[in-house]
Amino acid sequence: MQTELSRKLGIEHAAFGFTPFPAVAAAISRAGGFGVLGAVRYTAPDDLERDLDWLDAHADGRPYGLDVVMPAKKVEGVTEADVEAMIPEAHRRFVRDTLAAHGVPGLAEGEASGWRITGWMEQVARTQLAVAFDYPIRLLASALGPPPADVIARAHDRDLLVAALAGSARHAVKHRDAGIDIVVAQGYEAGGHTGEIATMVLTPEVVDAVDPLPVLAAGGIGSGPQVAAALTLGAQGVWLGSIWLTTTEADLHSPALTRKLLAAGSGDTVRSRALTGKPARQLRTAWTDAWDDPTGPGALPMPLQGLLVAEAVSRIQKYEVEPLLGTPVGQIVGRMTSERSVQAVFDDLTRGFEQAVDRLCRIAERSGR
Repeated sequence: MQTELSRKLGIEHAAFGFTPFPAVAAAISRAGGFGVLGAVRYTAPDDLERDLDWLDAHADGRPYGLDVVMPAKKVEGVTEADVEAMIPEAHRRFVRDTLAAHGVPGLAEGEASGWRITGWMEQVARTQLAVAFDYPIRLLASALGPPPADVIARAHDRDLLVAALAGSARHAVKHRDAGIDIVVAQGYEAGGHTGEIATMVLTPEVVDAVDPLPVLAAGGIGSGPQVAAALTLGAQGVWLGSIWLTTTEADLHSPALTRKLLAAGSGDTVRSRALTGKPARQLRTAWTDAWDDPTGPGALPMPLQGLLVAEAVSRIQKYEVEPLLGTPVGQIVGRMTSERSVQAVFDDLTRGFEQAVDRLCRIAERSGR
């Protein structure tokens, strides 16, 4: 699974693996792919520094990258307290009522909620970058479009490639014009924030729109034949995220959530604003149903929704309240039927890729007769 981009980065397989878990990112790089650690959950610079230390020590000298979330337009002077003050009381009441209806216990006195999604705020992402630029990362990726121009310039000064996710060819062109080096064409099937165009349609549109920039295909990809299809469509690699959630190196801290993922079919996800305020594909649960119900208050815009539901999500996860328990995941979840190591996933990808290429070659040979 070699392409011009994979050779440029010195990796064996043109498979880029996004994950929030350092152990998964390191294992992806060791397996010959390119591990990309998601930074959005790190609100404390010391925590990111600790995990980058671990990743750097366990990647065996293989390249890896970091994914941040930054708006392209700079906003000055907005604090977390300012954002909190914008949340309407009616929405806070809706959260309390929904949790009460499912008997979700509260956190212990003095116990802080876990992941507060403040990584969507620019000043938090900039503290992450202040840490990351001290490490030998080879790629900086931005999940919501290109980062600000000064960040792109700093990355290029450090000889880093900059990637940005796009859900349409129009967005991809804007990313190219902003100076990024790689476009990730993220289709409708993908987990997390997605647009409305399927990967099979989106990938060649983006390839044509930004040529000669390299494009990675994302969304609904979790097998070797799907990797081969992406490269046939003109991509120079694939961007995989959901497939790693049920690997043995992943640290979901929830056996119940792992069971739900392994049991889910490709039709058991939904694009919902329940988690962050932007449409994000995730497991469909009673939580997403409540927020998507037209009789409810509706989700708030980003980053208000993420701050509003942070404690609730922590409580749901801590007590493993199964009707409400979910996570961002793509439609590829239907193929995630057993726990496997990252290396086993790569073995399956490469074997399936070779078989798919052999089939295409045989078809081409017969067609040429």
